[in-house]
Amino acid sequence: MSDIQTLSTGLTAAVEAASAYTLTVDARRKFPASGIAYAADLVLTADHVVTRDEDIRIGLPDGSSAPATLAGRDPGSDLALLRLAEKSLTPAKTAKDPKIGQLVLALGRPSAAGMQASFGIVTAIGGPARTWRGGLLDQFLTTETVPYPGFSGGPLVDVDGRVLGLNTSGLTRGEALTIPVSVAWLIAESLAKHGTVKRGYLGVRTQPVEAGLLVLWLEKDGPAEKGGLLVGDILTQINAHALQDADDLFAALTSATVGQPTAVDILRGGQPQTVHVTVGERK
Repeated sequence: MSDIQTLSTGLTAAVEAASAYTLTVDARRKFPASGIAYAADLVLTADHVVTRDEDIRIGLPDGSSAPATLAGRDPGSDLALLRLAEKSLTPAKTAKDPKIGQLVLALGRPSAAGMQASFGIVTAIGGPARTWRGGLLDQFLTTETVPYPGFSGGPLVDVDGRVLGLNTSGLTRGEALTIPVSVAWLIAESLAKHGTVKRGYLGVRTQPVEAGLLVLWLEKDGPAEKGGLLVGDILTQINAHALQDADDLFAALTSATVGQPTAVDILRGGQPQTVHVTVGERK
């Protein structure tokens, strides 16, 4: 068998393996989209393809369908989690550490007609990056695969059929991106437990300066004011994470910091100090 035949056979096997956990998500007025079996009763998909909270149907690999309910959504990262009544799904197998130049397949099951696939390579790994929906992705992938209609919510897989990430066209205006599994699965875990993703806030308005972020305004009785921060302070680090711009601050205030006394390193009058601020939850 030639090398190209071996590659072709391997790609076919990868699609077949991934078909066990690639699903149809019918949750909007226009054509359906795709989803990934995150757990035996949970489907991870793109939030922008879930435009109704009721009458959601999941198309299964055997051609049948099952009703689902909305378990949670995070518009900022364009992820939504759907729950089935029965634990009947085959959870996806995941891969780690995608590489630039790696051969990948973008997959979808946008209808009962079955699987669809697009072949390419990982062209770039970026992040953190702010999305137009108000979120911040720690990392994202771009590929040269073709995002066919209904592919949003479907998986990007390696040549063994393991999930590298979730594909979506809802994070930018016009360009499809892939949310890496390391990011998507963490958000899915939070959605399964809480229905939302907690994000922290300090209640400050800042401006980048050479040393960090200059505090220009404090929310009255907000977390920062209660923690002792003052207008004119320069924020340099949070939990040892350096701060150079607003995205650094946004990224540092993870769900793990909400409600927790958090070390904030500052310059006050040119002198370094550390204050402890109990991080609030962004509503």
